[in-house]
Amino acid sequence: MAIFKGAGVAIVTPMKDNEDVNYDKLQELIDMQVAAGTDAIIIAGTTGESSTLTMEEHRDVIRAAVEFTKGRVPVVAGTGSNCTRTAIQLSQEAEEAGADGLLIVTPYYNKATQSGLISHYGRIADSTKCPIIMYNVPGRTGCNLLPETVAELFHTKENIVGLKEATGNMAQASRTMYLTDGALDMYSGEDALVLPLLSIGACGVISVWSNVAPDKVHGLCQSYFDGDMQTALKLQREAIPLIDALFSEVNPIPVKTAMNRMGLGVGPLRSPMSEMSGANEEKLVEAMRAYGLALV
Repeated sequence: MAIFKGAGVAIVTPMKDNEDVNYDKLQELIDMQVAAGTDAIIIAGTTGESSTLTMEEHRDVIRAAVEFTKGRVPVVAGTGSNCTRTAIQLSQEAEEAGADGLLIVTPYYNKATQSGLISHYGRIADSTKCPIIMYNVPGRTGCNLLPETVAELFHTKENIVGLKEATGNMAQASRTMYLTDGALDMYSGEDALVLPLLSIGACGVISVWSNVAPDKVHGLCQSYFDGDMQTALKLQREAIPLIDALFSEVNPIPVKTAMNRMGLGVGPLRSPMSEMSGANEEKLVEAMRAYGLALV
């Protein structure tokens, strides 16, 4: 059984003005997401600025998300690293905190070989009982988890159950599903490709878009599952200009900007992330208004 099916939010990590984590605001955001129908909380991922959290903050943010969610929906914790030992430590701490699953990005910067990736994920899988979703986003990591590697890990490690597919390559995604007999729990990591990936057997999305429109993302997935293709198509198509704007600069710069413009008060980005450029922010605001989001 999948850790979750449908719309998971890659939730931001709200910050105070001094760039400390704002836990009160995190609780508000989680409550808002659950109330809007979001099917899972994905904490401490790319959108959550995990790369600039300390080890202690990483542990504490995951623990807080589990506490705030109160079992209403699953919590999937981002515990990846470019160091296998660090990923194991983070994964074990997330398991102890009560996370329902782990999202583990491919090692970044050091460009592991495919055999190195098999060893990396295999050692992590052996260190925890939590179900694992691999995360393939070569545009950020410089490392591509090939379909054959995904299939080997899926078939040989019982708790490696899923893949967040963020290559933007539908042919690669299709081959991955073919090599795993359609049994892999694939999640779209591209908000503009949710419906196409559902059509080849994906079971949901881990979404940046959901931070600002959780009801729409849940609605897209649920409409597809209910067989209402026309509604699913409408929801995917009408969101494309907004999604484009949400990725006009490096994530999570635009989505945090959007949330602050909506009055959600998620605070600043942590350095070295910088504030959004004026021209791109104007385009983002225009797309938000056209989409019907309320700004303050």
